[in-house]
Amino acid sequence: MYRRIIRNDMLKSKLITVTTMIFVTVSAMLVSLSAILVVNLSDAIDTLMKQAKTPHFVQMHSGDIDVARLADFAKRNSYVDEFQVSEFLNVDGAKIVIDGKSLADNIQDNGFSTQSDKFDYLLDLDGKVINASDGEIYVPVGYMKDGTAKVGDEVLVGSKKFTVAGFLRDSQMNSLLASSKRFLVSENDYAAIKDVGSTEYLIEFRLKDLSQISAFETEYISQGLEANGPTITYPLFKMLNAISDGLMIAVILLISVLVLVIAFMCIRFTLLAKIEDDYREIGVMKAIGMRVSDIKKIYLAKYAVIAAIGCILGFALSFLFKGMLLENIRLYMGGSENLSFALLFGIVGILLVFFAIVVYVNGVLRRFRKISAVEAIRFGASQEKNAGAKRFTLTRNRLFNTNIFLGVKDVLARKKLYATMLFVLIISAFIIIVPQNLYNTISSKNFITYMGIGNSDMRIDIQQTDNISEKATEILKTMSNDSAISKYTLLTTKTFNAKMEDGSEERLKIELGDHLMFPVQYSEGRAPRAEDEIAFSVMNAEELNKKVGDTITLVIEGKEKKLTVSGIYSDITNGGKTAKAVFSDHSAEIMWHVIFAELSNQSLIDRKVSEYADKFNYAKVSDIDEYIKQTYGSTISSVKKASLTAIAVALMITVLVTLLFMKMLVAKDRYSIAVMKSLGFTNSDITIQYVTRSVFVLIVGIVIGTLLANTLGEVLASAVISSFGASSFDFVVHPISTYLLCPLMMICAVLIATIIGTSRAGQIKLSENIKE
Repeated sequence: MYRRIIRNDMLKSKLITVTTMIFVTVSAMLVSLSAILVVNLSDAIDTLMKQAKTPHFVQMHSGDIDVARLADFAKRNSYVDEFQVSEFLNVDGAKIVIDGKSLADNIQDNGFSTQSDKFDYLLDLDGKVINASDGEIYVPVGYMKDGTAKVGDEVLVGSKKFTVAGFLRDSQMNSLLASSKRFLVSENDYAAIKDVGSTEYLIEFRLKDLSQISAFETEYISQGLEANGPTITYPLFKMLNAISDGLMIAVILLISVLVLVIAFMCIRFTLLAKIEDDYREIGVMKAIGMRVSDIKKIYLAKYAVIAAIGCILGFALSFLFKGMLLENIRLYMGGSENLSFALLFGIVGILLVFFAIVVYVNGVLRRFRKISAVEAIRFGASQEKNAGAKRFTLTRNRLFNTNIFLGVKDVLARKKLYATMLFVLIISAFIIIVPQNLYNTISSKNFITYMGIGNSDMRIDIQQTDNISEKATEILKTMSNDSAISKYTLLTTKTFNAKMEDGSEERLKIELGDHLMFPVQYSEGRAPRAEDEIAFSVMNAEELNKKVGDTITLVIEGKEKKLTVSGIYSDITNGGKTAKAVFSDHSAEIMWHVIFAELSNQSLIDRKVSEYADKFNYAKVSDIDEYIKQTYGSTISSVKKASLTAIAVALMITVLVTLLFMKMLVAKDRYSIAVMKSLGFTNSDITIQYVTRSVFVLIVGIVIGTLLANTLGEVLASAVISSFGASSFDFVVHPISTYLLCPLMMICAVLIATIIGTSRAGQIKLSENIKE
């Protein structure tokens, strides 16, 4: 019996059935995709780091090194499982030429290594440990993706020639956010090119217990071991590998939840419309003694079938799209070893969607208890109370013509009826605007200020060189005489010991200089201004358990210096553990200098970058726009892909919901339409009234949706971004895109759907629909 009732009902209301099924399908597809992508990303990262045996603790160091002392420390330390020191030959990009093109404009610290002996392996694209032969070179996989290199290309390092034999995955430096990239060569070739660059050391440890990283780091620092460079730990390697695709997955998951909410709204609307159509029949069934639970089963069965079919279709479609979305993950990290696990999570995702829909429908059907059998049989419909538009009368109207007035009045009189459409349009606007704002934000020049880097036109890094202070002074002198440079500042990074409350000492990398000229964004407090102030990165503040207003004691030349925490900022550079201060110091050794500069004429940036790069070949000179592109390019591309998907999904939702709503509204208003036609209203008059209703609801929806997108959307996006390094940020809103193009797209979609949906209003006959 149920099968026949469901089949007949679906055939009778094809549009409602198909539209509802589309929403369920899209929602199930996105939820399934999110689940599959999360499992694949997580497992691919774990697999890569397991195959590569990624170090748990890495101390980068430049300068003299005492390997024997480090080995002795590792042997005596109870936390250490394995230890090694790997060399990294840092070579200026201008001295690396791939297929005739140098890497002079590349912002990465490009260097050469040999394959490790114990762990931290460099892998090929099949996940195997690479053994490079003489004359061969293996290039970072990122340079394959951006077209910099291909197999068989000739690579010139100084005067030494190599042939690209393949590409490598590097569990430490895969991500564009990692500032260094390793090329792999044989030991003989490494010895041959050693004079071309300067040697850095990766002091690497694998621990017996990963949870003891902080305790081990404290012991390493307390021994005063080599630390002239960033300190990076296993969790940060994981975060850097996950950030680009993780953001894309987060956006897809947000869209999937919102689409599911819209599916609920559509189901509620169509279900209430169906109940109203069947109002007299429901009354009869109650009058003859049928239980409410039996009546509910008839309706519940239909939506259970729609949900089941939609979820199955969504699951199938997720397999069509997952290949495209997994492409980047597979390239950088390889495939997942637990494909069946990803499949299981996809199935769990669609089952959650199915059960959520069934539970929701069951909840909506509770209103059967409120239906009076007598009232239903007598009137054949629920008795609407058209309140809320009493003050909005035609006699007082001076602004609108009659058709527009009647359209607006109908919306005000039947607010509950239009609430579903309004809610859907609000969510659609939200879906379009939030991913767009997120994309605009991370692709804007200012985004780097949320990641620990000042916003400027040109950045000059001075490290890995002799007489570092004299060379920085030389560049500053040139800048002071350069009329094209409007302002500049020098920031110097040094290492200091900090005394903790428990008597232990922590080693802090502190950036000294003027932090107000090219400021970063602070999630709490402000930049240090006085000599007794210091600001911490989020990671440092959390590890040291410091907040704004707290104090910390530095030990400088045996004397204690108390500093007050003035602010906390986001940072993913140099391992994420940095600090900023303005006090003067001549005792600690300089680790590196960074010079930021702003030009008076933006058109001169390219010329000045080239000029300074040629003149000061010991420094790395970067155009800040190119720096953003090369650092966040992959992340920006992923979020752009997700934002375009969001626009397509939202517009499809807008069209389908408006079309469905208008067709059901016309069916519901048959009597009213017949009365208006008898009074002389033409078909075009009636169409204008329905278009007015749609546009009026749409305008309200866009306004509320835009406000929510710029407030709640910013909070949601901030929660996602904070897990990747930026503790807080403000949306960058493009007015033309947000306030003109997005509304225009939605208006066009609503107008087209309304005109199509109300096309049958003109076919309504007076004789069939006007009753006494």
